[in-house]
Amino acid sequence: MSYFLKISDIEGRSPVREAGFNQFKPKSMEYRRFGNTELNVSLIGFGAWAIGGPAMAGDMPIGWGDVTDKQSIRALEHSFELGINFFDTADLYGYGHSEDLIGRTFGNRGDVIIATKLGQRLGEDDKIYLDYSGDYVIEACEASLRRLRRDTIDLYQLHAARMPHLEDGQCIEAMERLREQGKIRYWGLSINTFAPVPEAEFLMERQLGHGFQLVLNLINQRAVPVMKRAAEKGYGIIVRMPLQFGLLTGKFDKTARFEKADHRSFRLAPPILEASLDALAPAWPMAEKYGVSKTELAMSFITSFPEVSTVIPGIKTAEQAERNTTGLVQLKEEDHAYLQQLYEENFQELMEMMKQAG
Repeated sequence: MSYFLKISDIEGRSPVREAGFNQFKPKSMEYRRFGNTELNVSLIGFGAWAIGGPAMAGDMPIGWGDVTDKQSIRALEHSFELGINFFDTADLYGYGHSEDLIGRTFGNRGDVIIATKLGQRLGEDDKIYLDYSGDYVIEACEASLRRLRRDTIDLYQLHAARMPHLEDGQCIEAMERLREQGKIRYWGLSINTFAPVPEAEFLMERQLGHGFQLVLNLINQRAVPVMKRAAEKGYGIIVRMPLQFGLLTGKFDKTARFEKADHRSFRLAPPILEASLDALAPAWPMAEKYGVSKTELAMSFITSFPEVSTVIPGIKTAEQAERNTTGLVQLKEEDHAYLQQLYEENFQELMEMMKQAG
């Protein structure tokens, strides 16, 4: 039974919002407390980068290729049907289009938790710049609230802010001011992919913010020590890139290639793709052991960490929502440890290749 009406006119008002459905939580979805906050988030969340559609910064693709609004809205709807209540986006995704779609679909519903990010903007020269000045933080928040059609953003995140931005302090002061004004409930930091420690330690030492978004998957486990320390201190943990741009789904072979508008065209160039598939080979027999797919094993590796609050795989379609919310298993301690040991033995050189690619 569907708890959503079909959207016949995606440009109009969303029937999801107008119908005023009660909160729906299937028994199969697990919910975890987000650190010391009052947020109870679905263990699987919705990563909304892909629904922003194709976007370019000059000649560099920063999106995931073509996707229709109708397809994206149905993905959002069906994800909620499956029990997902946590939706993570950013003002950079489709230059606001991802936020707009979420706003059209859910609006100001209280049973949907929205996280978004700010600080990366397109300059007049078509290059991406980091901007964490106090005035820009305030301006970006107001713009996101309008696109999301919400009174308050549940979790507002600095999008890969680095040490100079945090030490300057303007962004922190602005975040605290927005919280005092009730425009955001909580705030956090999306941590750098390959060097997660300095910025996280800066905030933890000063007991600032409420959550961290970090990269964690079979290939990239650099953030595990940071995650454990942060969870002990009461921070919520969002895991992004759980499937490493699709590498951990098992759907690619060494001949896979990506369209120019897809950022994977340079992030998963042939040498990286080939090295990744070779390095991952020893992990896949464990999927057979548990009777799960490669995607399910990759997701289960992450959710088996008790410190994780929510995992946000990128979702473009209703079918992807189904695949990312089923088949999760709790890995035995020795199997979990084996997959962590594979990272130490097999993935260090690969990580450096990925870092160089960007």
